[in-house]
Amino acid sequence: MFSRRRFLLTLPALAAAPRLAAAQSFLTPFRRKPLPVQPVFVYFGTDTAKGVARGIYLSRFDPASGLLTQPVLAAETLRPSYLALSPNTVGRRRLYAVNAVNDASASITSFLIADSATGALSPINQVPSAGAGPCYISLDATGEAAFVANYYGSSIASYRVLPSGALSNPVASIDYKNPKFGKRGPNSARQDIPHPHSVHLSPDNRFLLVNDLGSDQISVFLIDPATARLGPPALFSNDRPGSGPRHIAFHPNGRWLYSINELDSTIDRFLWTTTSSRTAPQGLLVNTGAPVKTIAPSFPVAKNTAAEVAISLDGNFLYASNRGEDSLVVFRIAPADGALTLVQRISCGGKTPRHFTLDPSQRWLLCGNQDSASIAIFRRDSASGRIGGPTQSIPLDSPMFALFA
Repeated sequence: MFSRRRFLLTLPALAAAPRLAAAQSFLTPFRRKPLPVQPVFVYFGTDTAKGVARGIYLSRFDPASGLLTQPVLAAETLRPSYLALSPNTVGRRRLYAVNAVNDASASITSFLIADSATGALSPINQVPSAGAGPCYISLDATGEAAFVANYYGSSIASYRVLPSGALSNPVASIDYKNPKFGKRGPNSARQDIPHPHSVHLSPDNRFLLVNDLGSDQISVFLIDPATARLGPPALFSNDRPGSGPRHIAFHPNGRWLYSINELDSTIDRFLWTTTSSRTAPQGLLVNTGAPVKTIAPSFPVAKNTAAEVAISLDGNFLYASNRGEDSLVVFRIAPADGALTLVQRISCGGKTPRHFTLDPSQRWLLCGNQDSASIAIFRRDSASGRIGGPTQSIPLDSPMFALFA
């Protein structure tokens, strides 16, 4: 029975109903229709000493569809085998490229991303790399310092990043032929001299880690980003001479470090920690002694060189590439201790996967196949870590590096 009292009690609700409905109709689109993922730029470094490549190429990538546009030349420059971007905190972003010429004329070139709408590059300056065959460049998190590894020159170098984005002349140049960096490894063909292969910043931005393929060591330097100066090195090893450390990847928790070894096709897991000293802090690596193979048990080690390593942003999966077996490999990372378990081995979709990268959405993997002149795109499942494809293959001569911007 609907009484007068009951009717009066429902009046406030009836009056509020139109306002509530209007509010819900206003809010609902934002809950049900997330903003579409916008296309992003991808810069590709190429080997200008082979084929017809002329420098750095630029594409647009659509994370919604996984489609990559045909790369177009963005800047002519010699052998840009590795690229780095300035942090987002410095205004208009800059791109830095090593010019991997295997003699004393090797250099580092800096570019301004002159137009954020087109990704166009404008040269800023060029400086000596302080060694032949530069193969890796990193910027610290503040964007004030840059570091370079010179593979054939057996050296690393540091630079200040000037307000214009230009690099200074080398602030420090460290010769790895100095006996303090250890003995050469037993592989006489590949370890005849020291070969610094990567320069990587620690998660707290206080240390620089250097993988030396020629001496089977990882060097750790304390750095001062404001001056680009380095402290004395500490050396760490996996205790397997001939392994050939190449690149590293830090786990998002900042405590686990994974080093991929080029010569014996393995991945080492280290525990990373730092001392609390304010005057002389140290970065320390502890080898867990649990290497895993990147290649199948039946594939000959001598016919493969491991190349790249990367970890998903959620920290659940590690990815690696093999040149020779021409594969991409997926490992699950145990949340308790960081141990690796094989999930998948898949063809790279071409030949010689020198470098690959996950896109910002983590739904796609782009693999540059250097000797088959192509970029292969793979779809990634975030729950299982597995990749499928290639879903697309784009021609590009001698791709050596891919960088999302």
